[in-house]
Amino acid sequence: MVSEYLTVLGEAEATTVIERSKFICYIKGVKDEADARDFIDKIKKIHSLATHNCYAYIADDLGLVQKFSDDGEPQGTAGMPMLDVLKNKKLYKTVAVVTRYFGGVKLGTGGLVRAYGGAVADCIEKTKIVTMRAVKNYLITADYDGYSKLLKAFNSENYKIVNTVFADRITLTIAVTLDSEKVFIDKLNDLFKGNPKYEYLGESYGVFN
Repeated sequence: MVSEYLTVLGEAEATTVIERSKFICYIKGVKDEADARDFIDKIKKIHSLATHNCYAYIADDLGLVQKFSDDGEPQGTAGMPMLDVLKNKKLYKTVAVVTRYFGGVKLGTGGLVRAYGGAVADCIEKTKIVTMRAVKNYLITADYDGYSKLLKAFNSENYKIVNTVFADRITLTIAVTLDSEKVFIDKLNDLFKGNPKYEYLGESYGVFN
């Protein structure tokens, strides 16, 4: 688990037309390789009549799970340029699919490389790129007075309330950046007078921008 990485928030779509060929790019942030493959399959079904559905993805947070496909285009002219854009932008856990509807004019090797890479770059411009930071998650139970104290104590970029349940008492799930965990525990002990009511839930990633 790395301390942080960049990825795309949600999905984005962008269309470009080059020499009458239509290039439709789709980009999505993914959880893992299975999620990436599901997205690719979805786009292929939507555009089952397209000339090509090329793709590239980096499906982990270390850049070790990478794949691409030219889907019938000349080798090295589609999937690899798409993957290169993801690498250059340092995007992890991200998949890109470019659907092409051939317009009757051949673009040549260089033209295809520019078209597919450019389609991904243009689509990235329409996305929101976020920093995913490694966090530790805690479940905290408090009364309503304690809740207001928690909001004041953890109003910082190093903490993020990811869920709140209001009932007789209030239950919050708070994501804490790794370098802030000790301060977080100390604050909890101080707020609850040495008897904190919290439970450690494990590690994950959280959006912090």
